[in-house]
Amino acid sequence: MLDHVSITVSDIAAAERFYDAIMKVLGVVKVGRREDWLGYGERSRPAYPDRVYISIRKGPKPEEAFGRHWCFKAKWRTQIDAFWDAGIAAGGSDDGPPGVRNNYHTSYYAAFLRDPDGNRVSVIKRSEGQCKPDNRVGQRGARRPIAPCIRRSKAA
Repeated sequence: MLDHVSITVSDIAAAERFYDAIMKVLGVVKVGRREDWLGYGERSRPAYPDRVYISIRKGPKPEEAFGRHWCFKAKWRTQIDAFWDAGIAAGGSDDGPPGVRNNYHTSYYAAFLRDPDGNRVSVIKRSEGQCKPDNRVGQRGARRPIAPCIRRSKAA
């Protein structure tokens, strides 16, 4: 559906620290860097039309737009936890810690951050089956709802 996404940041060095950290956790490579631009992912080419990348350009601080955000896909829930930790450590701010978002559906495990300029980013892992929350202690030692997914039997 998308070929690339372009965003602006006012401080390219702060953005680079943040995006290097979260992209590393997700296994996304940096494809380039200039004083006014960063690129992550894989550029689409005629031979590889399914590739996608994010272009980060230096510009004015973005205006607040609550509904605007980019959501990355995770392979595992542990990546989501690590994404959130890495983003916070690299200058991002919390916009929703890792956990199940039952308001979307019971297998929607996600985390939400803001980059140093306030751009909203998130990461998600949709699991098969239904997730039921419990209150185990998370990796950071904070008590938060964690919902292990329980695979439904085919007979159900």
